[in-house]
Amino acid sequence: MGSIEKKGIILAFSTAIISGFAVFMNKFAVGFWDSSSVFTTSKNIIAALFLTSVIIFFHKLPELRQLSRKNWFKLILIGFVGGSIPFLLFFKGLALTEATNAAFIHKTLFIWVTLLALPFLKEKFSKIQFLSLGILIAGVYLFAPPSSFKLGLGEFLALSATILWAIENVISKYTLREVSPSLVGWGRMFFGSIFLLAFLGITGQISGVLELSMAKFGWLMLSGFILFGYTTTWYAAIKHISVTVAASILVIAAPITAILNSIFATRVMPVKIILPTFIMIFGVLFISKLVQNIIHYVKRKLPKRAHALQ
Repeated sequence: MGSIEKKGIILAFSTAIISGFAVFMNKFAVGFWDSSSVFTTSKNIIAALFLTSVIIFFHKLPELRQLSRKNWFKLILIGFVGGSIPFLLFFKGLALTEATNAAFIHKTLFIWVTLLALPFLKEKFSKIQFLSLGILIAGVYLFAPPSSFKLGLGEFLALSATILWAIENVISKYTLREVSPSLVGWGRMFFGSIFLLAFLGITGQISGVLELSMAKFGWLMLSGFILFGYTTTWYAAIKHISVTVAASILVIAAPITAILNSIFATRVMPVKIILPTFIMIFGVLFISKLVQNIIHYVKRKLPKRAHALQ
């Protein structure tokens, strides 16, 4: 595993941790708004402002000006497909279902990404990595089996959002061949915010963006900053590694959300998630080649150690 690939793996794990906290925190935050659409728009605007600050601070404006029309179109498309519609769908779904259910559905992202990445990005995997996908599917299935999981309206909206995010991830991976991660992330949130504001204007909800109490402002800044962190680490990750591998690593966010929910909400530790959590971790370690690299490292070091003892 090269240094670039290692960097991508670390960034993907960082995104998974952020995602686990994000779903849990947003479940509480969205309750302060009468409309989940207003909350989503406001939060995304905050994230877009953070990303705009990064572009200015790190002198990315010249790169932005040099983008071709084709790449501008890709950024706008990413904003529409990934930064607007799915957010409306997901947070409406989050308001109608449990945080753990929404987290589980979002973690099926790797399945949809794989189905799209194979034909459109021509991504290739080893036999062990294909087996790892099966292990991850088993882990996700056991994490929330059909007997305790119903596809209600909230779950359906979350699933629709997840499929759209899978489409956006494939488009983003393709765009990252020519555009830096910071600009792709900025395009997603900036143009996504514009589309969201247009939606609020059409539905007569745009005044809600300015109706802020201290509690709302605090949750908004926290949620926006978390989204900024997610966006920043995610696009940097898929720049360096397969989008399927990165999306697969995201599944560990589901047990993180569940554990947080048990500590701060239900006060009951969900023992039933222990086994599927270990299965998911096992699958992630193999698909990210961490286990293979550890084995290779040990095999390489053992002969040297044996030689030194002689």
